[in-house]
Amino acid sequence: MDETEFWELIDSSREAAEGDAEEQADALVERLMQLDPERVVDFARHFEARYNRAYLWELWGAAAVLLNGASDDVFDYFRCWLIGQGREVFEGAVHDPDQLAELLEDFDDEVDGDGEDLGYAADEAYEQLTGAETPDLGLPPPPREPEGTPFDPEDDEALAERFPRLWDRFRE
Repeated sequence: MDETEFWELIDSSREAAEGDAEEQADALVERLMQLDPERVVDFARHFEARYNRAYLWELWGAAAVLLNGASDDVFDYFRCWLIGQGREVFEGAVHDPDQLAELLEDFDDEVDGDGEDLGYAADEAYEQLTGAETPDLGLPPPPREPEGTPFDPEDDEALAERFPRLWDRFRE
């Protein structure tokens, strides 16, 4: 599976779900079950690589602005949700998290930002197809700490200064 096919699966599942993350995960599982197990593993590799790539202090801060705070688990689910938003939003956010202010049409912290189920879609599809757990993906271990300069994602003053566009649009 190449990168284009990965993002096409993400996009088609998001469109089918009309923005609901749980429904998107269900739609993604359905689409993945149409593939052979090796391609599902390939999808899982693409997903995991992007999930690890998004382990950035800056992105954690953006999640904290959008979600009015973000624990480590909440940030994990946010990264899954971010992948689910598609290539343009994901790449833009990784490059400049404050750019989410322009990339997101809307954001409701009560329903958006939690893509936990998306993170398990490939595992679920693989298990349904084979009756076995997803094999080791052969990727480097995930980073122990986020990349970048650490800061306190609960410091509203620092968040407003670091992410002025996001703060102005979603917190004021």
